[in-house]
Formats: sequence, structure tokens, C-alpha cells
Amino acid sequence: MSKPLSNICVAITRPTGQAKKLTQLIQDAGGTIIAFPLIEIAPLADLTAFKNMIADISLIDWVIFISSNAVQNGMPTMVKLGIPSHLKFAAIGPITAQELKVYGVQKVLTPESRFDSESLLTLPEMQDVSGKKIMIVRGVGGREILADTLKSRGAEVVFAECYQRINPQTSCEVLDTAWQNQRLHAIVVTSSDAMRHLLDLASEASWLKQINIYVNHARVAETAQQQGLSVKVSESVGDEQMLAIILNSKCA
Repeated sequence: MSKPLSNICVAITRPTGQAKKLTQLIQDAGGTIIAFPLIEIAPLADLTAFKNMIADISLIDWVIFISSNAVQNGMPTMVKLGIPSHLKFAAIGPITAQELKVYGVQKVLTPESRFDSESLLTLPEMQDVSGKKIMIVRGVGGREILADTLKSRGAEVVFAECYQRINPQTSCEVLDTAWQNQRLHAIVVTSSDAMRHLLDLASEASWLKQINIYVNHARVAETAQQQGLSVKVSESVGDEQMLAIILNSKCA
């Protein structure tokens, strides 16, 4: 009996270490994978600025981690410095919160549905922040809406940047070749940075408008949709949900 994704090939653009579960799910459903990471997470060569920023962590009320990468790259140094008992933790989503538990942080404020900055900002704890000092742990650069909104509510906000995102690809030749050989049927993109890299690399590719791009958030879809591309958005974040929309559309 054939599996639902037999003869279907999906390119996954996630960082190599973060694509394992979705890769396995798609393969279990009979699909094949092209690993095409458009984002790789790299530690900073010099953590001096990060260490200087967290040196005053005893003065911070809330620390917000925007991703599991922020936890993995930031918490080891923070643990060595010492975590003050009064410090409250927040995370964009449950995966990041689970990563914090590895470091002994059991109570983490997270959104209950959509896992993004906007959802975190709707929580009561993030509404009453006047006079609070909040540290956002993240990679170099990124969206400003979280910090800007918290500042508008009276908080003092600082960034502690502990890693960087790089694009390891210089061309989309692998995808071009797969398409020509009828071996590319779908692309999974789960970050706005990765989408930007894909559109830059494949801007002249004829197949880009003939293929489904699967994303995990409406924000990731915006630029591609504006260019008339076929984008399907998962109803919620998670590998099982991503598999579900691929199965439901059969990549058609």
C-alpha cells in the first residue's frame, strides 16, 4: 500500500539541526527530502558585548527568550554568572520554554495559541510593565515590535544578542536541478529571513510560481504572497501541523 507522500519531494529550508523531526515525519509518510538550509545558527566569535549586557542581570525584572537558539547560546553564560531568584522568564513559544527547563527554569510565561511576539504581548503580565526592566535575549538583529511595544507601555528594554544567523547558500542550483528532474514538489520555509533568502536566490527561477511554499506563520508568507506565489500557512506552529497541511494539499 502506497504512502500518502510517495513520489513527493519536499525541500526543507530550516537550519540543519532543526529539521530532523519534520524530515522524519515526511519520510515516514513516504516523501523524500532535499535539505536546503537557508539559515544556519552560528555563535558569535566575541561574546564580550553579551557578557557586558548580562552583567547587570540582577537589575532585570523579566528576561524574554525569542527562540530556542537564544536559550542554547545564551543560557550557559547566564548560568555561569548566576541567575537571580527574582528574575521572571518569558518565551515566544513552548519549544523555547521547554529548552529553558533544561537549565532548571520551570516557570516560563508563554502564549497559549499563536507563538509570536504579538501573542506574547497580549498576556496580562506583558501589559503591566511600567517601570519594569526587561531583557530580550536574541540573535543579532531581528524584529523590533516586542521591544517597541514594551517601551510604549513604560518598560525599560535592552537587547542581549548571543548568536547570529547566516545564509549558507550561494545559489539555488540544487533546487533548479531537482525541479528540472521533476523531483521538487514543495518547499517548507519557517522564518522570514529564510523566505527573504529564498526569494533573493530564486527570483529568476520559473518554477518558483509553480510550486507550493509551506510556512508556519502568516508573517512569513507576506512577501511571497505579495509576489503572487502559492503559499499555504499552517494553522499553528509545530512539525505535525506542517505535515498536516502538506498532506491535505498533496503538494498540488
